[in-house]
Amino acid sequence: MKQLFQLSAGSLRAVSLATLLLLSALMASAQNNPYEIDDICYDYFSKAELSVGTDAFQPYADSLLQRAIICGDRKAQTLFYVEKLKNLTRLGVKPGAPNMDAQVDAAHEELKMVAEQMGYMQYFYYSYDLCQTYYFRRGMKLRAFSLTQEMQNISIERGDDYGTWMSYRFMISLYLAMDDFVSARKAARMSIDTYYKSSDPLVRRQSISRSYFDLADTYPVFSDSMRLNVNNGFKTSKQHLDSLRANYYMAVIHAFDDDKPKYHQCRDYCMTDPALVVISPSAHNMFNAIDAMISNADYDHVVSFSSQVASLRELKFMANIAEAHMRQSLAFRLEKRIVKSLEAKLASEDQLRISELNAQLDLNRLNADLNESELHVARVTRLLAVLISVLLLLALVFTIIQMRQLSRRKDKDEAMIADLTAANEKVRLADAAKTRFVQNMSHEVRTPLNAIVGFSQLLSLPDGSFSPEEKDEFSGHIINNTKMLTMLLDDILNASAMDSGKYRISLEEGEMHFICQAAISSSEHRLQPGVTMTYEPEQEEPFNFVTDPRRVQQILINLLTNSCKHTIKGSIVLRSSLTQHPGMVTFTVTDTGSGVPADKAEAIFDRFTKLNEFVQGTGLGLSICRDIATRMGAKVYLDTTYTEGGARFVFEVPVTPPDITD
Repeated sequence: MKQLFQLSAGSLRAVSLATLLLLSALMASAQNNPYEIDDICYDYFSKAELSVGTDAFQPYADSLLQRAIICGDRKAQTLFYVEKLKNLTRLGVKPGAPNMDAQVDAAHEELKMVAEQMGYMQYFYYSYDLCQTYYFRRGMKLRAFSLTQEMQNISIERGDDYGTWMSYRFMISLYLAMDDFVSARKAARMSIDTYYKSSDPLVRRQSISRSYFDLADTYPVFSDSMRLNVNNGFKTSKQHLDSLRANYYMAVIHAFDDDKPKYHQCRDYCMTDPALVVISPSAHNMFNAIDAMISNADYDHVVSFSSQVASLRELKFMANIAEAHMRQSLAFRLEKRIVKSLEAKLASEDQLRISELNAQLDLNRLNADLNESELHVARVTRLLAVLISVLLLLALVFTIIQMRQLSRRKDKDEAMIADLTAANEKVRLADAAKTRFVQNMSHEVRTPLNAIVGFSQLLSLPDGSFSPEEKDEFSGHIINNTKMLTMLLDDILNASAMDSGKYRISLEEGEMHFICQAAISSSEHRLQPGVTMTYEPEQEEPFNFVTDPRRVQQILINLLTNSCKHTIKGSIVLRSSLTQHPGMVTFTVTDTGSGVPADKAEAIFDRFTKLNEFVQGTGLGLSICRDIATRMGAKVYLDTTYTEGGARFVFEVPVTPPDITD
């Protein structure tokens, strides 16, 4: 019968978390401020920790918070809220204490918020540990489980291995305390798996030994699985309590195996350690009972020690050891105690669950009643609102009708005034534009005509007045000004053709390099002295595409001519690219001239617009470029991102032309 009983962790969990934390605080006090907070804060924290659950707690806690705020110690501030929640949970489980659930929940939310803001997430999850322990000890196991599940969901959603690992640790404790060994075993395995897969330093600093010991508790006592996990827990021990727990388990295993030397070695290690009470408050009585059994002491002597052991797990240890040592009557007596304890525990747990469910049911009913009342009030409120709205609407209908009739007349008058104002403004702007255009044209036409007449008169002088080289220079000036005059007239004719709808786009195949070189040849005579004009293709290979080559060349000539006007030194570069904008042939004209302000990037494409009235031109060239490009399905614009001095105009022509209608 030695393996028919499973371990119960109820007695092991009977030692409250508060006892464990108290001992940890006492051990830590021997170190030099292990929390690495302000020394004065640590002194107040230690005193608050020792006085948790007593009247002396609040002054120390208040002093801790005041000092932490003064010195700006964020961790110490977080620890104040830890101690505040811990104190409430300790007070709430005292016999006869008033219901403190609301205060505990509020402190729990407060600690979570502060821990997250301060960046100490270990205390965010520790708040769940304190609360689930509080509700478990109050018999509200469903609430304890829901808190643990909430914590696990949050940690998994955030990808936080530490929170996930801690949630499994909490679940193990809850399941073992309820003797649900199957669920506890699954949670223990998940805890171990999470530990070894995680690279989170907070997780890796924890002790995995405890999970192995808990996993051992889920198997029948002294079974191979229990022994294997106890051995794993012994190998992975990092802390003093881990080693003490390992010797605790090894002692009872050696007693069962009748290995007295090893039993006494492990038993003596445990009995001389004051921290044994953390592992089990009744461990001393259990070891005394085992001593009596293996030394063949009389029945009453053994019973006197075993009767002081309340832990189900330790009762099972003793029952199996008694059976192994042929103490059948003692084993039978211990097994009867185990059965009675289990029956009493199950009855108590069932009653607690029923009470918790009834309380939850009452709360649900209360919420349902409140919701029904709220719905009734909402219905009445909506009905009153509808009635009042109807009355207001009826009262306002007549007024609205009258106001609309008046406003219609006013709107018509205002619309008529606005239309007349807009029309007058358009007429004024058109008249001003035409006036500027006539003035510009008078100046622009007169300049090349004067040059042509003047140089022609010089050429008509008798032979010998000028050398052949000078006559060639005069002829060049006449030709250049003739071309300039022709370009001015072409701009006017093109603008007129577009306005009348007679401008045509004729698609045919054109070669990219030929178009660019032809535009260079047609424009370079306009260069000012010392300025260079070059063509830099992205690729050397010819590229044919369907477009209107003459219109493309015309736009490039206009852009190059515009750069010639505004560039008195430096260079003008025409580039072509097939990759800058996929699906488009991209031409750019970059100069080192006076440039264009970014806020004028669109204005320069308006008709008759000239930024510099002292530069030759009608103010139609860029406008014609934009109009032609639009008709071709292309785009011409100023590159406002170019900031290296001068200006860069971009002309994008689709490789595959869109449907073009005249």
